Amino acid sequence: MLPLLLLPLALAVGCDKVPLLAPTGSVITLIPAALTVSLNSELTITATVIENGVASGGSGTGTTTRTGSGSPVQNGTVVTFTTTIGRIEPADARTHNGQVTVKLITSGTSGNPVITAYSGGASTQNKDIKIGTAAAKTVNLSATPQSLGSSGGSSLITATVTDDGGGPLGGVPVTFATDKGSFSPSSATTDANGAATAMLTTTSTAKITATAGTITSAAITVTVNPFGLAGFTASPNATTAGTPVTFTVTPTSGANIANVRVDFGDSRSTNLGSISAATTTANTYCGAGNYTATAFVTDNTGGSGSLSTGVIIGALPIQLSASPSSPLVNSPVIFTAGGVGSAQISNFTWTFDDGTAQQTTTSPQIPHTFTSRGIKNVRVDVHGVTGCQIGTAAATIEVQ
Repeated sequence: MLPLLLLPLALAVGCDKVPLLAPTGSVITLIPAALTVSLNSELTITATVIENGVASGGSGTGTTTRTGSGSPVQNGTVVTFTTTIGRIEPADARTHNGQVTVKLITSGTSGNPVITAYSGGASTQNKDIKIGTAAAKTVNLSATPQSLGSSGGSSLITATVTDDGGGPLGGVPVTFATDKGSFSPSSATTDANGAATAMLTTTSTAKITATAGTITSAAITVTVNPFGLAGFTASPNATTAGTPVTFTVTPTSGANIANVRVDFGDSRSTNLGSISAATTTANTYCGAGNYTATAFVTDNTGGSGSLSTGVIIGALPIQLSASPSSPLVNSPVIFTAGGVGSAQISNFTWTFDDGTAQQTTTSPQIPHTFTSRGIKNVRVDVHGVTGCQIGTAAATIEVQ
């Protein structure tokens, strides 16, 4: 009799090991939390299992459609999930009040997964979810800065990938392209904000696009401003010490110049500031030599460059003469400094070797009287408008 008493217990234990499945006529509906999802992320999916009815919401279609409100299947009913991309966790879930919640764990593969849920004779599929690049609707570009100096440089390019609803898509590979310059890196993956960045380096104005999956952005342009100077000349480019040389700086049309500094090549320079038209400045060289003047330009985007021109400066041919050339004691002598040409003179400094004090005049002539006979030495030093000595001459006379 004992074995017969244990038989019902054994049958009960065996039945408990058989999973509880949805009865015939049940309807499964899949309700994803969103229809787009990033790569290497997760998406919550809710499945409702209704007996003798149709569940509201979702995009799945049950194998059997019944009218009426229906009722949730028994708690603990097992629903099994599969997907063609990524994986479902858990793959088997038990209902509570007719619902189970699982997660779609995406991989690094983009596409439209087919998600299947089934229990007993009921099953449904969802093909509406888009993963990664398959979810990309728009790719928008921005550049910082969007304008570079005349020598070019680098600009940070940001591509933002969004889905149908304008939400950001993370984990999406983006490829950058340009008709000028190069990118580093050439491709990048979007972050949680849907943004991928790359550095453009270029010396020319460049058009840029970015592609995520089959979606390519509208092109944007990073502008390299033109070189700021169209010309730099000197007039005259050959003259003597003390003669002004006029330099003309001509900006490029449309150049956004911050400053032009002119270095005259003789340790003197001047800043012209922001110029928009041909501008002149002058310099007077103190001594003979070959000089190189340079105009250095900087623009408002950090670009810089220069143009140079040569100037040849000869010695100022000063001659010192006396009238009369053989004066008498206690008779005035007129000394004249000649050969100044077009040099701009500040003053003349006269030195006599008869013990009289040195004298300075603005005139190239000076009278002097010697009080003793003999050989007399006279020197004149010529100073330009910048204060430096630009020439000198000496003369020797005999006083009778």
